[in-house]
Amino acid sequence: MVRICCIRLLVVLLALVTQGHARDLPSAPASAAQGTIDQARAAIDKQDWAGARTRLTEALAEDPASADVHNLLGYLYRKQPERDLAKAFLHYRLALGFDPRHRGAHEYIGEAYLQENRLADAMRHLEALEAICGNRTCEEYADLSAAITRYRENRR
Repeated sequence: MVRICCIRLLVVLLALVTQGHARDLPSAPASAAQGTIDQARAAIDKQDWAGARTRLTEALAEDPASADVHNLLGYLYRKQPERDLAKAFLHYRLALGFDPRHRGAHEYIGEAYLQENRLADAMRHLEALEAICGNRTCEEYADLSAAITRYRENRR
């Protein structure tokens, strides 16, 4: 049932992505779109949002069930100058639907929740990261934990 809902959402997303518009390490074996994903990451590193959007649209067509592609799309929508948190959340949720242990998606959705002042939701993803990869050597855990600390300090 969840898979059917995700597929329906994916059809809607494909329509949205082609109209317009991260960073992480792959969490699963290389997808069919790995080369295109790598090009999208390079564009994101340069803050070439249009180039990243183009590459991610291509990657989505090559592998619509890629958690990495959806995570990067979420990152793009959250970080581009005209951010769209609704689309970011949609892609992060799709990424986690395809790979519930995707460390990058847990980190980034947690950071997006902080942007919406939803600390409790961010904390849930920090807890998920601790369960997935621990709290000592897991970069995603460390990054989200630091973002939460900054968030709390800025609220004092």
